[in-house]
Amino acid sequence: MSKELSHRLAAAPVVPLIGENDAARAVKTAQALADGGLSVIEVVLRSSDAQKGMEAILAETEGLIVGAGTVLTLDQAKSVVASGAQFIVSPGLVDEIALYCIEEGIPFFPGTMTAGEVQRAYALGLREVKFFPASLAGGVPMLKAFSSVFREMRFMPTGGVSAGNLSEFLSLPSVLACGGSWLTPKEAVASGDYSQITNLAKEAVAIAKSAR
Repeated sequence: MSKELSHRLAAAPVVPLIGENDAARAVKTAQALADGGLSVIEVVLRSSDAQKGMEAILAETEGLIVGAGTVLTLDQAKSVVASGAQFIVSPGLVDEIALYCIEEGIPFFPGTMTAGEVQRAYALGLREVKFFPASLAGGVPMLKAFSSVFREMRFMPTGGVSAGNLSEFLSLPSVLACGGSWLTPKEAVASGDYSQITNLAKEAVAIAKSAR
């Protein structure tokens, strides 16, 4: 993981997800999150124009670290890196994506939910992984179990994380950061209520500070 990304996540260990077809709304959402104190953004590739939104955020904002999420194939990984993605997140562990990112020096957070997947990631040389879907995969108790065995691994729980349980996840030393879409409600984005997004970001930063 890059030093700057590590530094940002140590200061505010929350990674909001943006999934938006409209590039202009994606930019405004990213800026609203930054105004609330969150400067590491994951743009999820769950729609046809999501990558364009990521490119617009990179081009039209300053000071953000922007990554691509829901990357499913090696070709996608290469494409988002060519577009400027500064880190990659996948819902699962794919060896060829992991090896590509390691070779290129790109932080990669593959989704894991079993001991076998975490061990495979470790064997490939990764020391940070996504824990997904966190709430369905066993939540905090599962992470505590993993942490006792995989002592060098750090986890980014995503999926079912909210303001209500953020503190519980972040209280674990093995948790690098938490990812979540609760910070970017679809209704708020659609209606242009960016102040709500900023307030949710501020709340998350406050929770993180109290948890650590």
